Amino acid sequence: MITDNKENQNRLAAIREFVQTIAIPAEEEVVAKNRIPETIVDVMRGNGYFGWSIPKEYGGSGLSTEELALANIEISQAATAFRARAGTNTGIGSEGLIQDGTREQKDRWLPKLASGEVTGCLALTEPEAGSDATALQTRAQLKLEEGEKKFVIDGTKRYITNAPIADLFTVFARTNPDDLSYKGITAFLIPKDRPGISAGPEHRKMGQAGSPVSEVYLHNVVATQDDVLGGELGKGFSTAMKALNKQRINLAALCIGPAIRMLDEALAHVKKREQFGKPIAEFQLVQAMLAESKVEIEAAKALVLETARARDRGEDITTQASICKYYASEMCGRVADRVVQIFGGAGYCADIGGPIEMLYRDVRLFRLYEGTSQIHLLNIAKRILK
Repeated sequence: MITDNKENQNRLAAIREFVQTIAIPAEEEVVAKNRIPETIVDVMRGNGYFGWSIPKEYGGSGLSTEELALANIEISQAATAFRARAGTNTGIGSEGLIQDGTREQKDRWLPKLASGEVTGCLALTEPEAGSDATALQTRAQLKLEEGEKKFVIDGTKRYITNAPIADLFTVFARTNPDDLSYKGITAFLIPKDRPGISAGPEHRKMGQAGSPVSEVYLHNVVATQDDVLGGELGKGFSTAMKALNKQRINLAALCIGPAIRMLDEALAHVKKREQFGKPIAEFQLVQAMLAESKVEIEAAKALVLETARARDRGEDITTQASICKYYASEMCGRVADRVVQIFGGAGYCADIGGPIEMLYRDVRLFRLYEGTSQIHLLNIAKRILK
């Protein structure tokens, strides 16, 4: 749903300008230093990128799902790090709070998340709880101290995006040790200065330089009832699924941007690169790879935007969100592979092929996080068989 078409077009044009004039020129520095310069992060804060999906009453832009998808398609045409820096605040780092937070929790955290003063992250995945998110080993043991409920949280989280720079962790822990189902899981809002919580060293990754990922360690972290997201025990898994349903639409949109960028780079390349005395754009097998990529990009875009509209209409999009995430992430991988093939050796060399080698490594992760392709296929099959 587009609430104001002119405003939306102006917003997309402004994001496009940021990508072309600020983000893309800084890509080499981001890769070399594994950090986005703070001056650029400040620009992103000033542009409101951290608050896209946060309601206007809390200082955000209050974008609809469709508007957010279109914005994500634009910003993700730069290196993945730029989207990831603000992305947890516009997605999984705030969505659980938006959906299920108490009024007091929203008042405390959402304005800071919207401004970018605070960086949020979702601490769900564990060493033994990835695709099976209900297999959490992190425990929150209830204790009564002077009549007040307190929880002592212990556990380890893994592959947590933005953990090394996060100020607020949405931590999922089992509060009912006798209930090993999803009903025994509760979400907690834990600030980084709470004693006992810490982020590990950044993982050395294949791609996505500038987007820090690490483990999160929780040792005797004390939480109160006020820290329970939504104020109710046993609702954590439901909150996570709400956040992930929307995030899967976001991620599907974020797969489209890099595919568009790589196709644009390929189109420019084939007109300049000559073999056998003519541009390789004239070779039909090259044309076929370009055409296949264009068709898949447009199909993914149509699928994602229609699913976003359905969510804005209030429909259950659980199955469609899985379809979007599966198709768009696989599509992006296929486009990346074709574009490297079109560039040939230059696509494999970072110092010759421009951004292609970087983008090829960056987009590989899309098929893994927010549910692997295989898990989404199983989920889709399970739901359509019902």
